[in-house]
Amino acid sequence: MIQLQAPMPQDALFMHMDDESFQRLSTYVTREYGIKLPPSKRSMLESRLNKKVKSLGMTNYKHFIDYIFSEEGKQTVLFDVIDLITTNKTDFFREPAHFDFLTKQYLPAFKTAGNDSLNIWSAGCSTGEEPYTTVMVLEEFRKKNPHFKYNLLASDVSMRVMQTAYQGIYTLDKIAGVPHEIRREYFLRSKVQPDVVRIKPQFRKNISYKRINLMNDSFGLNSNMFNIIFCRNVLIYFDKQRQEAVIRKFANHLRPGGILFLGHSESIMGMNVPFRQIRPTTYERI
Repeated sequence: MIQLQAPMPQDALFMHMDDESFQRLSTYVTREYGIKLPPSKRSMLESRLNKKVKSLGMTNYKHFIDYIFSEEGKQTVLFDVIDLITTNKTDFFREPAHFDFLTKQYLPAFKTAGNDSLNIWSAGCSTGEEPYTTVMVLEEFRKKNPHFKYNLLASDVSMRVMQTAYQGIYTLDKIAGVPHEIRREYFLRSKVQPDVVRIKPQFRKNISYKRINLMNDSFGLNSNMFNIIFCRNVLIYFDKQRQEAVIRKFANHLRPGGILFLGHSESIMGMNVPFRQIRPTTYERI
């Protein structure tokens, strides 16, 4: 067993990652999670991991990497490392064209076709802004269509960000771009912390959460169960081969005619996948 030492002083010198440690970690993260970590990302890794290394009382990255890949480390530290490595930039009503499409085209057509229950997956939900925005859009639609029902699954590889999403607590600056009437309808202002808001409980309960690694073969989900999948600004961290593999798995989990939303810098161009583009970054399962 690798022996942990007493924690180092917080002002200890910044540690740099040696070539072998970087190669071991980047190879593992790419293989298991699909995230590209080229040499240009080494400084980012160091800045995110240094505090963790010091908290374990370790003096170099070789010992740290040995530990996280040990049986004990896999059980106690490895998921924390993945949490620290993943990027979690998101906002409420980010890329609003997708939500406009839902409101003005998809949901009315879905209802006209005689459907009452919608299944949605927010894949790579981060701290929850995307699934909560989706809930707000669906609840606004339900006001005029009271029999309409929906199920929303939110997933991420990071338990840390999903915990934030589950709690639904945000600072005021995070909702600065949310329309005033939406803020009043869906958020509660904290009586203790004036700069903090929380999603109202009746809307928080409409989302279920599951840790899902998009590199897994079937995601642990049933085939053809979703009408809509959001996977925005996630695939940009994967190489082209892994992007296509994930898109194919999404196709297996979307019903015919289902919709896949990607991020503004993502595309399926050049991929042999069963989708057709119907709008920018919006694809229909065929």
